[in-house]
Amino acid sequence: MRSRLLVVLFTVFGLFWSLQLWAEDSPKVVDAPAELKVANRSVVVFRATLLGEAPASRVKRAKAVIGEALDEADDLKVTLDPIMKSYMVLLGSRRAFIVTPKDFDATEFDSVQQAAEAAAEKLRQVVAETQEARSLHLILRSVGAALLATGIYLGLLLAMAFLRRKLLKKLPDLMHRHTQALKVGRVPLIDANFLYPLVSRVLEVLRWVIVLLLSYEWLGFVLSRFPYTRPWGESLNNYLLEVAGYLLQGILGAIPGLGVALAIFFIARGATAFSRRILRRMATPGTFNWLNHETLKPTQRLTSLAIWLFALAMAYPYLPGAGTDAFKGLSVLVGLMISLGASSVVGQAAAGLILTYTRTLRPGEFVRIGEHEGTVTELGMFTTSIRTGLGEVLTLPNSMITGTVTKNYSRVVQGPGYVVDTVVTIGYDTPWRQVEGMLLEAAKRTPGVLETPPPQVFQTALSDFYPEYRLVAQAIPSQPRPRAVLLSMLHANIQDVFNEYGVQIMSPHYLGDPQQEKWVPRDKWYMAPAQESKEP
Repeated sequence: MRSRLLVVLFTVFGLFWSLQLWAEDSPKVVDAPAELKVANRSVVVFRATLLGEAPASRVKRAKAVIGEALDEADDLKVTLDPIMKSYMVLLGSRRAFIVTPKDFDATEFDSVQQAAEAAAEKLRQVVAETQEARSLHLILRSVGAALLATGIYLGLLLAMAFLRRKLLKKLPDLMHRHTQALKVGRVPLIDANFLYPLVSRVLEVLRWVIVLLLSYEWLGFVLSRFPYTRPWGESLNNYLLEVAGYLLQGILGAIPGLGVALAIFFIARGATAFSRRILRRMATPGTFNWLNHETLKPTQRLTSLAIWLFALAMAYPYLPGAGTDAFKGLSVLVGLMISLGASSVVGQAAAGLILTYTRTLRPGEFVRIGEHEGTVTELGMFTTSIRTGLGEVLTLPNSMITGTVTKNYSRVVQGPGYVVDTVVTIGYDTPWRQVEGMLLEAAKRTPGVLETPPPQVFQTALSDFYPEYRLVAQAIPSQPRPRAVLLSMLHANIQDVFNEYGVQIMSPHYLGDPQQEKWVPRDKWYMAPAQESKEP
Protein backbone atom coordinates (compact mmCIF):
# COMPACT_ATOMS: atom_id res chain seq x y z
CA MET A 1 0.00 0.00 0.00
CA ARG A 2 2.81 2.38 0.89
CA SER A 3 4.65 1.59 -2.34
CA ARG A 4 1.53 2.35 -4.41
CA LEU A 5 1.14 5.72 -2.66
CA LEU A 6 4.76 6.62 -3.44
CA VAL A 7 4.27 5.68 -7.08
CA VAL A 8 1.18 7.89 -7.32
CA LEU A 9 2.97 10.83 -5.69
CA PHE A 10 5.99 10.53 -8.02
CA THR A 11 3.64 10.28 -11.01
CA VAL A 12 1.72 13.42 -10.02
CA PHE A 13 4.98 15.33 -9.34
CA GLY A 14 6.45 14.25 -12.70
CA LEU A 15 3.28 15.27 -14.51
CA PHE A 16 3.26 18.66 -12.78
CA TRP A 17 6.95 19.27 -13.59
CA SER A 18 6.42 18.23 -17.22
CA LEU A 19 3.46 20.60 -17.50
CA GLN A 20 5.59 23.41 -16.08
CA LEU A 21 8.44 22.75 -18.54
CA TRP A 22 5.94 22.48 -21.39
CA ALA A 23 4.35 25.77 -20.32
CA GLU A 24 7.75 27.46 -20.35
CA ASP A 25 9.16 25.92 -23.53
CA SER A 26 6.16 25.28 -25.79
CA PRO A 27 5.05 28.07 -28.17
CA LYS A 28 1.87 29.88 -27.13
CA VAL A 29 -0.03 32.96 -28.08
CA VAL A 30 2.14 35.88 -27.04
CA ASP A 31 0.39 38.25 -24.61
CA ALA A 32 1.10 41.97 -24.47
CA PRO A 33 4.07 42.88 -22.25
CA ALA A 34 3.27 44.52 -18.92
CA GLU A 35 5.51 46.84 -16.90
CA LEU A 36 5.84 46.51 -13.14
CA LYS A 37 6.00 49.97 -11.58
CA VAL A 38 6.23 50.44 -7.83
CA ALA A 39 6.18 53.94 -6.28
CA ASN A 40 6.41 55.45 -9.80
CA ARG A 41 9.61 53.53 -10.56
CA SER A 42 9.86 50.92 -13.30
CA VAL A 43 11.20 47.64 -11.90
CA VAL A 44 10.84 45.05 -14.66
CA VAL A 45 8.82 44.27 -17.81
CA PHE A 46 7.06 40.90 -17.99
CA ARG A 47 6.79 39.48 -21.51
CA ALA A 48 5.99 35.80 -20.93
CA THR A 49 3.09 33.83 -19.45
CA LEU A 50 4.19 31.87 -16.35
CA LEU A 51 2.13 29.02 -14.85
CA GLY A 52 -0.98 30.24 -16.64
CA GLU A 53 -0.54 33.84 -15.53
CA ALA A 54 -0.39 36.48 -18.25
CA PRO A 55 2.06 39.40 -17.91
CA ALA A 56 -0.70 41.67 -16.64
CA SER A 57 -1.70 39.14 -13.95
CA ARG A 58 1.93 38.73 -12.93
CA VAL A 59 2.23 42.49 -12.52
CA LYS A 60 -0.93 42.62 -10.41
CA ARG A 61 0.26 39.81 -8.15
CA ALA A 62 3.78 41.30 -7.76
CA LYS A 63 2.36 44.72 -6.82
CA ALA A 64 0.18 43.16 -4.14
CA VAL A 65 3.07 41.17 -2.63
CA ILE A 66 5.50 44.10 -2.68
CA GLY A 67 2.88 46.47 -1.23
CA GLU A 68 2.08 44.10 1.66
CA ALA A 69 5.77 43.59 2.38
CA LEU A 70 6.54 47.32 2.41
CA ASP A 71 3.57 48.01 4.68
CA GLU A 72 4.70 45.41 7.22
CA ALA A 73 8.37 46.39 7.45
CA ASP A 74 10.69 49.19 6.35
CA ASP A 75 14.03 47.38 6.29
CA LEU A 76 13.63 44.56 3.78
CA LYS A 77 16.42 42.65 2.05
CA VAL A 78 16.17 41.86 -1.66
CA THR A 79 17.80 38.60 -2.78
CA LEU A 80 17.91 36.34 -5.85
CA ASP A 81 17.14 32.60 -5.86
CA PRO A 82 17.90 30.69 -9.10
CA ILE A 83 15.30 28.13 -10.23
CA MET A 84 16.35 26.11 -13.26
CA LYS A 85 16.76 28.73 -16.02
CA SER A 86 14.75 31.38 -14.15
CA TYR A 87 15.45 33.61 -11.15
CA MET A 88 13.14 34.32 -8.21
CA VAL A 89 13.39 37.78 -6.65
CA LEU A 90 12.69 37.61 -2.89
CA LEU A 91 11.63 40.61 -0.83
CA GLY A 92 12.47 39.54 2.69
CA SER A 93 11.02 36.03 2.92
CA ARG A 94 8.34 36.62 0.28
CA ARG A 95 8.51 35.89 -3.42
CA ALA A 96 8.14 39.22 -5.21
CA PHE A 97 8.28 37.95 -8.83
CA ILE A 98 10.12 35.56 -11.14
CA VAL A 99 12.25 36.56 -14.14
CA THR A 100 12.10 33.93 -16.89
CA PRO A 101 14.26 33.59 -20.02
CA LYS A 102 11.41 34.98 -22.11
CA ASP A 103 11.15 38.13 -20.00
CA PHE A 104 14.53 39.71 -20.63
CA ASP A 105 15.26 41.83 -23.67
CA ALA A 106 18.38 40.73 -25.55
CA THR A 107 19.00 44.31 -26.72
CA GLU A 108 19.35 45.55 -23.11
CA PHE A 109 20.85 42.58 -21.25
CA ASP A 110 23.17 39.75 -22.13
CA SER A 111 21.56 37.06 -19.95
CA VAL A 112 18.60 36.28 -17.72
CA GLN A 113 20.79 36.63 -14.64
CA GLN A 114 21.80 40.14 -15.62
CA ALA A 115 18.16 41.12 -16.18
CA ALA A 116 17.17 39.62 -12.81
CA GLU A 117 20.00 41.46 -11.01
CA ALA A 118 18.92 44.75 -12.62
CA ALA A 119 15.31 44.16 -11.48
CA ALA A 120 16.49 43.32 -7.97
CA GLU A 121 18.61 46.49 -7.85
CA LYS A 122 15.60 48.59 -8.85
CA LEU A 123 13.51 46.87 -6.19
CA ARG A 124 16.19 47.70 -3.59
CA GLN A 125 15.95 51.33 -4.73
CA VAL A 126 12.17 51.18 -4.27
CA VAL A 127 12.66 49.91 -0.72
CA ALA A 128 15.16 52.69 0.05
CA GLU A 129 12.90 55.38 -1.41
CA THR A 130 9.95 54.03 0.56
CA GLN A 131 11.98 54.40 3.74
CA GLU A 132 12.97 57.91 2.66
CA ALA A 133 9.36 58.88 1.95
CA ARG A 134 8.38 57.80 5.50
CA SER A 135 11.16 59.88 7.07
CA LEU A 136 10.04 63.42 7.96
CA HIS A 137 13.65 64.55 8.37
CA LEU A 138 14.61 63.46 4.88
CA ILE A 139 11.50 65.03 3.34
CA LEU A 140 12.22 68.37 5.05
CA ARG A 141 15.81 68.22 3.83
CA SER A 142 14.59 67.59 0.27
CA VAL A 143 12.17 70.53 0.53
CA GLY A 144 15.02 72.77 1.73
CA ALA A 145 17.23 71.67 -1.17
CA ALA A 146 14.40 72.36 -3.63
CA LEU A 147 13.82 75.82 -2.15
CA LEU A 148 17.54 76.59 -2.30
CA ALA A 149 17.69 75.47 -5.93
CA THR A 150 14.65 77.62 -6.72
CA GLY A 151 16.31 80.65 -5.12
CA ILE A 152 19.50 80.10 -7.11
CA TYR A 153 17.43 79.65 -10.29
CA LEU A 154 15.53 82.91 -9.77
CA GLY A 155 18.75 84.71 -8.83
CA LEU A 156 20.40 83.57 -12.06
CA LEU A 157 17.39 84.75 -14.08
CA LEU A 158 17.49 88.18 -12.41
CA ALA A 159 21.26 88.45 -12.87
CA MET A 160 20.92 87.52 -16.54
CA ALA A 161 18.20 90.16 -17.03
CA PHE A 162 20.40 92.76 -15.33
CA LEU A 163 23.39 91.87 -17.50
CA ARG A 164 21.18 92.00 -20.60
CA ARG A 165 20.01 95.54 -19.81
CA LYS A 166 23.58 96.70 -19.16
CA LEU A 167 24.82 95.08 -22.36
CA LEU A 168 22.05 96.60 -24.49
CA LYS A 169 22.95 100.06 -23.13
CA LYS A 170 26.64 99.66 -23.95
CA LEU A 171 26.12 97.76 -27.21
CA PRO A 172 25.62 100.82 -29.50
CA ASP A 173 28.85 102.46 -28.26
CA LEU A 174 30.82 99.22 -28.58
CA MET A 175 29.49 98.55 -32.07
CA HIS A 176 30.10 102.11 -33.21
CA ARG A 177 33.66 102.01 -31.87
CA HIS A 178 34.53 98.70 -33.52
CA THR A 179 32.75 99.42 -36.81
CA GLN A 180 34.62 102.71 -37.11
CA ALA A 181 37.88 100.81 -36.73
CA LEU A 182 37.01 98.52 -39.66
CA LYS A 183 37.42 100.83 -42.64
CA VAL A 184 38.70 100.68 -46.17
CA GLY A 185 40.01 104.19 -46.66
CA ARG A 186 37.21 106.30 -45.21
CA VAL A 187 34.38 103.89 -45.92
CA PRO A 188 33.34 101.62 -42.99
CA LEU A 189 32.93 97.96 -43.91
CA ILE A 190 29.99 97.39 -41.55
CA ASP A 191 27.07 99.72 -40.90
CA ALA A 192 26.32 99.90 -37.18
CA ASN A 193 22.65 100.72 -37.85
CA PHE A 194 22.28 97.46 -39.74
CA LEU A 195 24.37 95.40 -37.32
CA TYR A 196 22.61 96.49 -34.10
CA PRO A 197 19.24 94.74 -34.80
CA LEU A 198 21.06 91.59 -35.86
CA VAL A 199 23.25 91.44 -32.73
CA SER A 200 20.31 92.25 -30.45
CA ARG A 201 18.26 89.41 -31.96
CA VAL A 202 21.16 86.98 -31.57
CA LEU A 203 21.52 87.99 -27.92
CA GLU A 204 17.77 87.53 -27.41
CA VAL A 205 17.88 84.02 -28.87
CA LEU A 206 20.93 83.20 -26.72
CA ARG A 207 19.13 84.50 -23.63
CA TRP A 208 16.12 82.25 -24.25
CA VAL A 209 18.37 79.25 -24.83
CA ILE A 210 20.08 79.85 -21.49
CA VAL A 211 16.70 80.35 -19.75
CA LEU A 212 15.42 77.07 -21.15
CA LEU A 213 18.56 75.20 -20.08
CA LEU A 214 18.40 76.65 -16.56
CA SER A 215 14.69 75.81 -16.31
CA TYR A 216 15.36 72.28 -17.51
CA GLU A 217 18.15 71.74 -14.96
CA TRP A 218 16.12 73.30 -12.14
CA LEU A 219 13.11 71.10 -12.87
CA GLY A 220 15.25 67.95 -13.06
CA PHE A 221 17.00 68.78 -9.77
CA VAL A 222 13.76 69.53 -7.90
CA LEU A 223 12.04 66.38 -9.16
CA SER A 224 15.06 64.30 -8.16
CA ARG A 225 14.81 65.45 -4.52
CA PHE A 226 11.58 63.55 -3.77
CA PRO A 227 11.18 59.76 -3.93
CA TYR A 228 7.99 59.65 -5.99
CA THR A 229 9.12 62.18 -8.64
CA ARG A 230 12.76 61.04 -8.65
CA PRO A 231 12.30 58.77 -11.73
CA TRP A 232 11.04 61.78 -13.70
CA GLY A 233 14.00 63.91 -12.67
CA GLU A 234 16.43 61.12 -13.49
CA SER A 235 14.84 60.65 -16.92
CA LEU A 236 15.17 64.40 -17.61
CA ASN A 237 18.83 64.42 -16.58
CA ASN A 238 19.57 61.26 -18.53
CA TYR A 239 17.88 62.66 -21.63
CA LEU A 240 19.93 65.85 -21.45
CA LEU A 241 23.11 63.83 -21.00
CA GLU A 242 22.17 61.61 -23.92
CA VAL A 243 21.50 64.62 -26.15
CA ALA A 244 24.77 66.24 -25.09
CA GLY A 245 26.65 63.00 -25.68
CA TYR A 246 25.00 62.55 -29.05
CA LEU A 247 25.91 66.08 -30.10
CA LEU A 248 29.46 65.71 -28.82
CA GLN A 249 29.85 62.39 -30.58
CA GLY A 250 28.47 63.91 -33.79
CA ILE A 251 30.85 66.87 -33.54
CA LEU A 252 33.85 64.65 -32.91
CA GLY A 253 32.83 62.33 -35.72
CA ALA A 254 32.39 65.25 -38.14
CA ILE A 255 35.82 66.78 -37.46
CA PRO A 256 37.76 64.57 -39.94
CA GLY A 257 35.22 65.21 -42.69
CA LEU A 258 35.19 68.93 -41.98
CA GLY A 259 38.99 68.93 -42.14
CA VAL A 260 38.90 67.38 -45.61
CA ALA A 261 36.16 69.81 -46.73
CA LEU A 262 38.17 72.79 -45.45
CA ALA A 263 41.26 71.51 -47.28
CA ILE A 264 39.22 71.29 -50.49
CA PHE A 265 37.91 74.82 -49.82
CA PHE A 266 41.39 76.29 -49.46
CA ILE A 267 42.63 74.41 -52.53
CA ALA A 268 39.69 75.78 -54.55
CA ARG A 269 40.38 79.27 -53.24
CA GLY A 270 44.04 79.05 -54.30
CA ALA A 271 43.08 77.62 -57.70
CA THR A 272 40.62 80.50 -58.22
CA ALA A 273 43.26 83.13 -57.44
CA PHE A 274 45.79 81.36 -59.68
CA SER A 275 43.31 81.14 -62.58
CA ARG A 276 42.53 84.86 -62.28
CA ARG A 277 46.21 85.75 -62.55
CA ILE A 278 46.67 83.42 -65.54
CA LEU A 279 43.63 84.83 -67.33
CA ARG A 280 44.79 88.39 -66.62
CA ARG A 281 48.09 87.62 -68.33
CA MET A 282 46.36 85.90 -71.22
CA ALA A 283 44.18 88.98 -71.76
CA THR A 284 47.16 91.14 -72.78
CA PRO A 285 46.79 92.51 -76.33
CA GLY A 286 48.02 90.18 -79.03
CA THR A 287 47.67 86.93 -77.06
CA PHE A 288 44.11 85.72 -77.73
CA ASN A 289 41.50 87.41 -79.86
CA TRP A 290 38.55 86.16 -77.81
CA LEU A 291 40.05 87.26 -74.49
CA ASN A 292 40.40 90.99 -73.91
CA HIS A 293 39.53 93.54 -71.25
CA GLU A 294 35.80 93.19 -72.06
CA THR A 295 35.61 89.39 -71.77
CA LEU A 296 38.17 89.07 -68.98
CA LYS A 297 35.75 89.54 -66.05
CA PRO A 298 33.03 87.13 -67.31
CA THR A 299 35.72 84.56 -68.16
CA GLN A 300 37.15 84.87 -64.64
CA ARG A 301 33.68 84.46 -63.16
CA LEU A 302 32.92 81.39 -65.25
CA THR A 303 36.27 79.84 -64.35
CA SER A 304 35.72 80.52 -60.65
CA LEU A 305 32.20 79.08 -60.87
CA ALA A 306 33.48 75.90 -62.50
CA ILE A 307 36.23 75.51 -59.86
CA TRP A 308 33.81 76.02 -56.96
CA LEU A 309 31.23 73.64 -58.42
CA PHE A 310 33.91 70.98 -58.80
CA ALA A 311 35.10 71.64 -55.23
CA LEU A 312 31.53 71.37 -53.92
CA ALA A 313 31.07 68.05 -55.68
CA MET A 314 34.34 66.79 -54.17
CA ALA A 315 33.56 68.06 -50.65
CA TYR A 316 29.92 66.93 -50.60
CA PRO A 317 30.58 63.37 -49.27
CA TYR A 318 32.67 64.78 -46.39
CA LEU A 319 30.05 67.29 -45.17
CA PRO A 320 28.29 66.40 -41.88
CA GLY A 321 24.99 64.66 -42.57
CA ALA A 322 25.69 64.13 -46.27
CA GLY A 323 24.45 60.54 -46.03
CA THR A 324 21.26 61.30 -44.09
CA ASP A 325 17.79 61.11 -45.59
CA ALA A 326 17.25 64.84 -44.96
CA PHE A 327 20.34 65.76 -46.96
CA LYS A 328 19.31 63.38 -49.74
CA GLY A 329 15.81 64.84 -49.82
CA LEU A 330 17.23 68.36 -50.02
CA SER A 331 19.48 67.30 -52.88
CA VAL A 332 16.50 65.82 -54.73
CA LEU A 333 14.50 69.02 -54.17
CA VAL A 334 17.30 71.24 -55.47
CA GLY A 335 17.79 68.97 -58.48
CA LEU A 336 14.06 69.06 -59.24
CA MET A 337 13.98 72.86 -59.03
CA ILE A 338 16.99 73.16 -61.32
CA SER A 339 15.56 70.68 -63.83
CA LEU A 340 12.22 72.51 -63.97
CA GLY A 341 13.75 75.93 -64.51
CA ALA A 342 16.92 74.92 -66.30
CA SER A 343 15.63 75.35 -69.84
CA SER A 344 14.93 79.09 -69.59
CA VAL A 345 17.79 79.88 -67.22
CA VAL A 346 20.40 78.00 -69.24
CA GLY A 347 19.06 79.51 -72.46
CA GLN A 348 19.32 83.04 -71.09
CA ALA A 349 22.80 82.37 -69.69
CA ALA A 350 23.98 80.90 -73.01
CA ALA A 351 22.62 83.95 -74.85
CA GLY A 352 24.47 86.21 -72.42
CA LEU A 353 27.70 84.35 -73.09
CA ILE A 354 27.15 84.65 -76.84
CA LEU A 355 26.63 88.41 -76.56
CA THR A 356 29.68 88.76 -74.33
CA TYR A 357 32.18 86.75 -76.37
CA THR A 358 30.93 87.90 -79.80
CA ARG A 359 31.05 91.51 -78.54
CA THR A 360 27.74 92.28 -80.24
CA LEU A 361 26.96 94.96 -77.66
CA ARG A 362 29.04 97.10 -75.39
CA PRO A 363 27.96 99.44 -72.59
CA GLY A 364 27.66 103.00 -73.90
CA GLU A 365 26.83 102.03 -77.49
CA PHE A 366 23.66 103.22 -79.19
CA VAL A 367 21.78 100.29 -80.70
CA ARG A 368 18.42 99.34 -82.16
CA ILE A 369 17.11 95.90 -81.13
CA GLY A 370 13.93 95.05 -82.99
CA GLU A 371 11.58 97.95 -82.27
CA HIS A 372 13.59 99.22 -79.30
CA GLU A 373 16.28 101.86 -79.61
CA GLY A 374 18.61 103.31 -76.97
CA THR A 375 21.99 103.36 -75.27
CA VAL A 376 23.28 100.14 -73.66
CA THR A 377 23.68 100.75 -69.94
CA GLU A 378 24.25 97.23 -68.63
CA LEU A 379 25.10 93.90 -70.27
CA GLY A 380 24.31 91.09 -67.85
CA MET A 381 24.31 87.31 -67.92
CA PHE A 382 20.54 87.02 -68.37
CA THR A 383 19.29 90.47 -69.42
CA THR A 384 20.50 93.67 -71.10
CA SER A 385 19.37 97.16 -70.12
CA ILE A 386 19.11 100.07 -72.57
CA ARG A 387 18.06 103.67 -71.98
CA THR A 388 15.89 105.21 -74.67
CA GLY A 389 15.96 108.80 -75.81
CA LEU A 390 12.71 109.42 -73.93
CA GLY A 391 14.35 108.52 -70.60
CA GLU A 392 12.91 104.99 -70.42
CA VAL A 393 15.00 102.05 -69.21
CA LEU A 394 14.21 98.83 -71.08
CA THR A 395 15.28 95.41 -69.81
CA LEU A 396 15.52 92.94 -72.67
CA PRO A 397 16.11 89.16 -72.33
CA ASN A 398 19.36 88.09 -73.93
CA SER A 399 17.62 85.28 -75.80
CA MET A 400 15.44 87.88 -77.54
CA ILE A 401 18.52 89.89 -78.55
CA THR A 402 20.25 86.87 -80.08
CA GLY A 403 17.05 85.98 -81.96
CA THR A 404 16.54 89.34 -83.67
CA VAL A 405 18.47 91.82 -85.81
CA THR A 406 20.56 94.30 -83.84
CA LYS A 407 21.62 97.61 -85.37
CA ASN A 408 24.67 99.18 -83.78
CA TYR A 409 24.98 102.91 -84.42
CA SER A 410 28.19 103.35 -82.42
CA ARG A 411 30.50 100.57 -83.63
CA VAL A 412 31.60 101.98 -87.02
CA VAL A 413 31.84 105.69 -86.12
CA GLN A 414 35.16 107.53 -85.99
CA GLY A 415 35.97 108.21 -82.39
CA PRO A 416 33.33 108.47 -79.69
CA GLY A 417 29.72 109.00 -80.70
CA TYR A 418 26.84 107.35 -82.49
CA VAL A 419 25.11 107.56 -85.88
CA VAL A 420 21.86 109.47 -86.44
CA ASP A 421 19.91 109.26 -89.65
CA THR A 422 16.61 110.39 -91.11
CA VAL A 423 14.77 109.97 -94.41
CA VAL A 424 12.88 112.54 -96.54
CA THR A 425 11.20 112.21 -99.93
CA ILE A 426 11.26 115.14 -102.37
CA GLY A 427 9.67 115.38 -105.81
CA TYR A 428 11.64 114.88 -109.04
CA ASP A 429 11.08 118.54 -109.97
CA THR A 430 13.52 119.63 -107.26
CA PRO A 431 17.21 119.29 -108.18
CA TRP A 432 18.88 116.56 -106.12
CA ARG A 433 21.94 118.74 -105.56
CA GLN A 434 19.72 121.38 -103.95
CA VAL A 435 18.11 118.74 -101.73
CA GLU A 436 21.50 117.46 -100.58
CA GLY A 437 22.67 120.98 -99.84
CA MET A 438 19.55 121.75 -97.80
CA LEU A 439 19.90 118.53 -95.77
CA LEU A 440 23.56 119.26 -95.04
CA GLU A 441 22.62 122.80 -94.02
CA ALA A 442 20.02 121.44 -91.60
CA ALA A 443 22.58 119.07 -90.08
CA LYS A 444 25.04 121.93 -89.72
CA ARG A 445 22.46 123.99 -87.78
CA THR A 446 21.73 121.16 -85.33
CA PRO A 447 23.79 121.32 -82.09
CA GLY A 448 25.39 117.96 -81.26
CA VAL A 449 25.96 116.85 -84.84
CA LEU A 450 29.69 116.57 -85.53
CA GLU A 451 31.34 118.32 -88.44
CA THR A 452 34.08 115.68 -88.57
CA PRO A 453 33.33 113.23 -90.02
CA PRO A 454 31.07 115.36 -92.20
CA PRO A 455 27.38 114.44 -92.66
CA GLN A 456 26.47 112.60 -95.85
CA VAL A 457 23.33 112.34 -98.00
CA PHE A 458 22.48 109.12 -99.84
CA GLN A 459 19.76 108.59 -102.47
CA THR A 460 18.50 105.22 -101.26
CA ALA A 461 15.59 104.80 -103.69
CA LEU A 462 14.03 106.22 -106.88
CA SER A 463 10.33 105.65 -106.27
CA ASP A 464 7.46 106.19 -108.69
CA PHE A 465 6.85 109.80 -107.68
CA TYR A 466 9.91 110.94 -105.72
CA PRO A 467 13.49 110.05 -104.80
CA GLU A 468 14.29 109.01 -101.22
CA TYR A 469 17.11 110.86 -99.48
CA ARG A 470 18.79 109.58 -96.28
CA LEU A 471 20.84 111.99 -94.15
CA VAL A 472 23.52 110.18 -92.10
CA ALA A 473 25.58 112.06 -89.48
CA GLN A 474 27.52 111.39 -86.30
CA ALA A 475 26.45 112.85 -82.95
CA ILE A 476 28.41 113.59 -79.79
CA PRO A 477 27.58 111.11 -76.98
CA SER A 478 28.71 113.51 -74.27
CA GLN A 479 25.94 115.96 -75.11
CA PRO A 480 23.27 115.99 -72.42
CA ARG A 481 20.55 115.87 -75.07
CA PRO A 482 19.26 112.36 -75.74
CA ARG A 483 18.87 111.00 -79.23
CA ALA A 484 15.14 111.75 -79.35
CA VAL A 485 15.74 115.45 -78.66
CA LEU A 486 18.55 115.61 -81.21
CA LEU A 487 16.38 113.98 -83.89
CA SER A 488 13.57 116.39 -83.06
CA MET A 489 15.91 119.35 -83.52
CA LEU A 490 17.26 117.89 -86.77
CA HIS A 491 13.75 117.42 -88.18
CA ALA A 492 12.81 120.96 -87.18
CA ASN A 493 15.88 122.38 -88.91
CA ILE A 494 15.13 120.35 -92.03
CA GLN A 495 11.64 121.86 -92.18
CA ASP A 496 13.01 125.37 -91.67
CA VAL A 497 15.64 125.03 -94.40
CA PHE A 498 13.15 123.59 -96.90
CA ASN A 499 10.67 126.37 -96.10
CA GLU A 500 13.37 129.00 -96.56
CA TYR A 501 14.07 127.74 -100.07
CA GLY A 502 10.41 127.12 -100.91
CA VAL A 503 10.71 123.36 -101.40
CA GLN A 504 7.87 121.14 -100.27
CA ILE A 505 8.49 117.76 -98.62
CA MET A 506 6.54 114.95 -100.29
CA SER A 507 6.49 112.59 -97.30
CA PRO A 508 4.86 110.31 -96.50
CA HIS A 509 2.82 109.75 -99.70
CA TYR A 510 2.58 111.50 -103.08
CA LEU A 511 -0.78 111.40 -104.87
CA GLY A 512 -0.55 114.33 -107.24
CA ASP A 513 0.85 117.85 -107.77
CA PRO A 514 -1.19 120.43 -105.82
CA GLN A 515 -2.24 123.72 -107.41
CA GLN A 516 -0.11 125.55 -104.85
CA GLU A 517 3.13 124.31 -103.38
CA LYS A 518 2.93 123.12 -99.76
CA TRP A 519 5.52 125.07 -97.83
CA VAL A 520 5.45 127.65 -95.00
CA PRO A 521 6.88 131.13 -95.62
CA ARG A 522 9.12 132.66 -92.96
CA ASP A 523 6.58 135.29 -91.88
CA LYS A 524 4.24 132.52 -90.70
CA TRP A 525 6.79 130.48 -88.74
CA TYR A 526 5.88 131.97 -85.35
CA MET A 527 2.12 132.23 -85.58
CA ALA A 528 0.26 131.89 -82.27
CA PRO A 529 0.72 130.07 -80.01
CA ALA A 530 4.31 129.54 -81.19
CA GLN A 531 6.90 131.85 -79.66
CA GLU A 532 10.26 132.82 -81.09
CA SER A 533 12.01 132.04 -77.83
CA LYS A 534 10.80 128.39 -78.02
CA GLU A 535 12.73 127.77 -81.25
CA PRO A 536 15.06 124.79 -80.87
